[in-house]
Amino acid sequence: MRLPTLLARGLCLAATLVSFIAVANADSEEPEVSVVATFPESNPFSQVVNGERNQIFLAIENKSDRNVTLQSIGGSFHHPETGTLVKNTTSLAYGVPLLEGAKLQIPYAFHSEYTGDLRLTIWLDHITEGEKYRVIAYDSIVTIVEPEVSWFDFKLISTYLIVAAILGGGSYYAYLTYLPVPKVKNPKRRQEGTTPAATATGTSTGGYDEDWIPVHHLKKPKAKKVAVGSGEEPSAGETSGTEGRKRKTRK
Repeated sequence: MRLPTLLARGLCLAATLVSFIAVANADSEEPEVSVVATFPESNPFSQVVNGERNQIFLAIENKSDRNVTLQSIGGSFHHPETGTLVKNTTSLAYGVPLLEGAKLQIPYAFHSEYTGDLRLTIWLDHITEGEKYRVIAYDSIVTIVEPEVSWFDFKLISTYLIVAAILGGGSYYAYLTYLPVPKVKNPKRRQEGTTPAATATGTSTGGYDEDWIPVHHLKKPKAKKVAVGSGEEPSAGETSGTEGRKRKTRK
């Protein structure tokens, strides 16, 4: 009787252990989280523009029976043939809880500094019951193109204007610094320099020679004061008349 009892107890213990291991394995399995990344409708060819802000949308769905926490979204560029890492994109941290059966759409922006065809990989990291998991959202070859140049681009025109202003100011400063300023001739100095030459020939500025005119005709007669008994001063005509009579008597 003891042997069958021991066998029965052993079988019960083995069954309990197997069930416990099965539950533990079920708990350690990765929760099913679906992530699909798509480019917006304005970019139907899934092109990446070099040097600009590119955007892609991630549709996330928690299909497991457990709650997960969305930790971060990141990505990287790889060589299309060898798979060599070219550059990592910006990693964005979220920390958003995602309940059982919940759906969420999150935009993700990234930049590129290369041209040509590269493999773009975008992933999502989430945490479930202290364990960290990574789900690949996008893994495909994309074409990186240069931005279109427009003559009406305000940023481009403003950049050209700023560069032109800097070059113009530098050129003007160099012109004032290294090139001499032309001297302006003073016309007054030329007139002063020609005046002595005219007087040296004996010709006045009026255009005639005064050497043949008698000296007493050149000098202006001075008015002579005559005492008048009535206290009135003689007029200019009377003074000139008396001087004229004196000159006649001298002759």
